[in-house]
Amino acid sequence: MLTDAATADLHAFFGDRFSTDRAVLRAHAQSESLIDAPAPWAVVFPDNTAQVARLAVLSARHGFALIGWGAGTSLEGHALARLGGVTVDFSRMAKVLAVYPEDMLAVVQPGLTREALNEELRATGLFFPVDPGANASIGGMVATRASGTATVRYGSMRDNVLGVEVVLADGQIIRTGSSAPKSAAGYDLTALMVGSEGTLGLITEITLRLHGQPEAVSAATCGFASIADAVDCVIATIQTRLPMARIEFLDEAAVAACNDFSGLELPLCPQLMVEFHGSPQSVTEQAARFGDLAAEFGSTGFQWARAQEDRTRLWKARYDAYRAILASRPGCKAIVTDVCVPISALAEAVEETRADIASTPVPGPILGHVGDGNFHAILLVRDGDAAEAAIARALAQRMAERALRLGGTITGEHGVRFGKLALMAAEHGPGWQVMGAIKRALDPQNRLNPGKLVPQG
Repeated sequence: MLTDAATADLHAFFGDRFSTDRAVLRAHAQSESLIDAPAPWAVVFPDNTAQVARLAVLSARHGFALIGWGAGTSLEGHALARLGGVTVDFSRMAKVLAVYPEDMLAVVQPGLTREALNEELRATGLFFPVDPGANASIGGMVATRASGTATVRYGSMRDNVLGVEVVLADGQIIRTGSSAPKSAAGYDLTALMVGSEGTLGLITEITLRLHGQPEAVSAATCGFASIADAVDCVIATIQTRLPMARIEFLDEAAVAACNDFSGLELPLCPQLMVEFHGSPQSVTEQAARFGDLAAEFGSTGFQWARAQEDRTRLWKARYDAYRAILASRPGCKAIVTDVCVPISALAEAVEETRADIASTPVPGPILGHVGDGNFHAILLVRDGDAAEAAIARALAQRMAERALRLGGTITGEHGVRFGKLALMAAEHGPGWQVMGAIKRALDPQNRLNPGKLVPQG
């Protein structure tokens, strides 16, 4: 717990922006999936970078940990105070600081959510495309190297962050990157911070790459007789370099859950949801080419959603898929998996995963952003059922090991936090120890989000 001296210093500096209220602490101990961690000792709500730097100085003086918090939408518990400490809630730092339309850039604070950013950009003809589904904070998306439904066309946060302002463990403020399209000037510190899960610094400002709003958009759904047919269609689509904006996969169980929850009427078979961006002519041509390609793999029930309201309804159902799947088995919590494999191995990975889940009593609908080889299983565990939880965790472990065997990664977008620490050595070998050395160099007292991502001890 915080010492009396630490509490006094924090309260003196932050006033009512420092809280030890039980309800506030409980709100910052919640996770979207089945992950247990204690509440933080306190929560601080900074207004600016200077206050974050002061907080880091107090952390060094009194020896308490700092854990960054954005919108709390993470599925892997990155922002939970596993080893205690003070949560740094960035909700008061949520401004668009500048937009440069000519350079297609925006500078934002970390607490700004992606939906709020795109609302601000609406009149500029630009938008920020990284879309993990949840209305996540930009800072949290940077910290977890988020991606999502549009990654296949626009890239992940790795591709769309040009620079950050970050407070290091000793309170030093540094800026990484620049507004230039590229640089060869030394180590890429921006890339180091993107995906660091708050273990190297607290991000207080982000420079983002923006994209032009598409002139025309068209979306469709189509069904397949088997998972293999649907996944093979995805592979062929990528290999022919058809410029998809989105290509999402749902298996039968996920389709059934979305139908019930969102009032869709999709056929109960594996489905692809696709979207095209571009000029009216290019969108029409791309859609026709995809239709022909899907037909080669036996697609049925092709349904176009050309009107804005129809597309909105379709993609809202996809974004609500997690809640829909939870609702399909009342009284359950989820262990959410996340692996990514080379496109050539996607069919094998999905089919083996499906068979593995089917051999257990734990339901696990599969869905994902298969255009970049990334898919998830939502493993539904009865609340308080230790046996089912053990089965689900073993399934998730085998999924990760399967991804590694096929040349992939244990996580394509959710991150490591502390749940996949045991798998990091298998993926990175000695490279994982190098990550630990970087952590020790920048945070020798292990005060920034301890217990996560890197070797412990």
